[in-house]
Amino acid sequence: MTYSEELSPQRPLPLVPYPVKVERGTGHFTLTSQSLVIAGHPAETKAAARFIARLKESSGLTLEYREASAAPDPERGTIRFELETPPKLRPEAYTLHITPGHIRILATDEAGLFYAHTTLWQLLGAATEPGLPATLPELLIEDHPRFAWRGFMLDSSRHLQPIAQIKQLIDQAALHKLNTLHWHLTDDQGWRLEIKQYPKLTEVGAWRIPAGKAGRGPDGQPLRYGGFYTQGEVREIVAYAAEQHVTIVPEIEVPGHARAAIAAYPEFGSTGEETTVAPEWGIHPFLFNVDDATFIFLENVLREVIALFPSSYIHIGGDEAIKHHWKRSPSAQAKIRELGLADENALQSWFIRRIAQFLTANNRKLIGWDEILEGGPLPEGANVMVWHTIENAAIAARAGHDVVMCPTNYAYLNRVQSLAHDEPPGHDRMIPLRKLYEFEPVPADLDEKTARHVIGYQANLWTEYVRTAEQVEHMLYPRLCAAAENAWSPASQRDWQRFLPRIAVHLRRIIRAGLRPADSAFSVQIEALPAADATGAVIYTPTQFQLSNQADFGELRYTLDGSEPRSDSALYAGPVQLPELPVTLTASAFFDGQALAKSRCAIIDADSLRTRNAEQLVPDLETCALRLEDDEPLEGERLALPVITQDPIWVWKDAVLDGIRSLEVSVVDLPYNFAFANESVGIPPDAPKEPVYLQLYLDHFEGEPIAQTLVDPHHATAIQTLKLTLPEGNGGPPRDLLFKFTGSEFTATARETLWAIYRVRLGS
Repeated sequence: MTYSEELSPQRPLPLVPYPVKVERGTGHFTLTSQSLVIAGHPAETKAAARFIARLKESSGLTLEYREASAAPDPERGTIRFELETPPKLRPEAYTLHITPGHIRILATDEAGLFYAHTTLWQLLGAATEPGLPATLPELLIEDHPRFAWRGFMLDSSRHLQPIAQIKQLIDQAALHKLNTLHWHLTDDQGWRLEIKQYPKLTEVGAWRIPAGKAGRGPDGQPLRYGGFYTQGEVREIVAYAAEQHVTIVPEIEVPGHARAAIAAYPEFGSTGEETTVAPEWGIHPFLFNVDDATFIFLENVLREVIALFPSSYIHIGGDEAIKHHWKRSPSAQAKIRELGLADENALQSWFIRRIAQFLTANNRKLIGWDEILEGGPLPEGANVMVWHTIENAAIAARAGHDVVMCPTNYAYLNRVQSLAHDEPPGHDRMIPLRKLYEFEPVPADLDEKTARHVIGYQANLWTEYVRTAEQVEHMLYPRLCAAAENAWSPASQRDWQRFLPRIAVHLRRIIRAGLRPADSAFSVQIEALPAADATGAVIYTPTQFQLSNQADFGELRYTLDGSEPRSDSALYAGPVQLPELPVTLTASAFFDGQALAKSRCAIIDADSLRTRNAEQLVPDLETCALRLEDDEPLEGERLALPVITQDPIWVWKDAVLDGIRSLEVSVVDLPYNFAFANESVGIPPDAPKEPVYLQLYLDHFEGEPIAQTLVDPHHATAIQTLKLTLPEGNGGPPRDLLFKFTGSEFTATARETLWAIYRVRLGS
């Protein structure tokens, strides 16, 4: 029997996440328009109906449904959904047995039937293009999840997502066998949940004036950003998720990340001072007070939260609660003395325990970020979400607390996934697809008994730099697919080389669903290679080019005339000699004859090696540079470029300056909206506005710059091009060109604008 290439016996089945056990037989099952779906129990019927609907949506095929009393019909081919009686499989587990003429799905519970149908749907999608027939190999799949908590976190506080998009995210979570949506609803930059007893939380706390030009309309007047979810909308989303076996865990931040709430009700802040909803990202010092009135407020809020979310867990945050305000709060200091506490960290531990008591009394479990381990012991039954270090997971587990793993350096989907010039905005410390996929959630030094406290794994999407729906999709996919496999499949199944062909096929499913996944792992990077003189010094004339992609996967094919590469275009096998310049080089990666990524194009000419983009100039690009988005235009695409915000410098290493008399530097003004855990960060209304100069140094930042030029703060376009004239006598050995702007040193004094370099070109 001949199958589609995706189902070839020589390749792993194109399933994500991959099952625990797969056995192949010699027969096959062919699905036709005459095939039957059989079910009886309400849970079976529900799963069968969902499968029929999903198959119709993806292939146009409508299968006939019959009651369980109907006999299997091998001639037509039957698919039977069946609950196990008595139950023997573990919760959420299933068996999928494909034989000639018959497919049997067996599970202990409704969730298992649901996950089985997603596996079968993936197989059928790989068996054929939309249309019939679809032929599947004989298979026995036995499958169950590794972790009970398989989640992703969505931050709706920094940027709000529409309900339709959240439902779409839930759809994809369920198809990837994720069962938890951790919903971050409150933070310094916005309160997103309607609380009927405290209407100002959304009347005031849901709205901010963004930093920079985005906070002003065309008429120069303040322009608000914000919104919130009504309780009716929340109930709708919770019910929608439950239908797909996804539990929504709400997060209400205490005692820190509370500025939006305190802007609405300053009497519940620890200083009583009025403030605004934060326009800046970062860490703010606003903490809830520790008096009884504040706890009454918080408990009333949590009562409404509990009524909306049936989840057994309530996330209370607990992270990044810097103590400046508590240190100068008479109420906080009096509480420390009254309770005989050592310091403000111990006060936070007491605060967390008091919230935990309330949740326990209301039949809910507390879960919080791993800072809740600080300052004192956690109450029994408290759960820890680890985002800092693997060591914190071990500490919590050894203390008897259940742990959900989502470490920042491995599971944060807001981090950039490539260093390419077209990568969208994101946080520093790059997490490419492979790094996330190969992360092991269970600390290696835990014994088997203690390791059982690691109950889950999730990937987190913080949205400070994720403004649009397209950016959300880029950050999530395909990394969320890899995270789902980490959460579901046993560690023994994790194999990067076997994952690559599976995710290549799976990305087609993602695209067919109308989503726009990142192709960062597979997009082709084009590099022009220079000639060298007899001494080895670079000559700025491209003579060759080389191609690569991050995953080192697929066939790299290219054209030299600007046309779109095809699966039969020239195959790249190593550096290629360039013909006469200029050349319009277009390249893409292919697998199974289909493109893995959008093609990338570069015009290689005499100027190519005289130009450096910001990605080639920022030191420590992979670990230290935020990829920031410009604040203009108000609508549409904006520039994104890397900047080391606390020490913004740019370096052109080993520049050959023979014959170079000037430089053209393209610069961009970005909003300086960062709070670095210091309450003095903020823009004083009378802050002096000193002129800003772009300065150029040679080899090191010592002495006077060799050139500088004034930056125009009122430039009409997003990119401003400046010219630096070099003094005579800079020929000879290669030199390092170092750039910085005056007034850009990191201090506690805020700046309204962060100037950044977009591109540098050496002139003759």
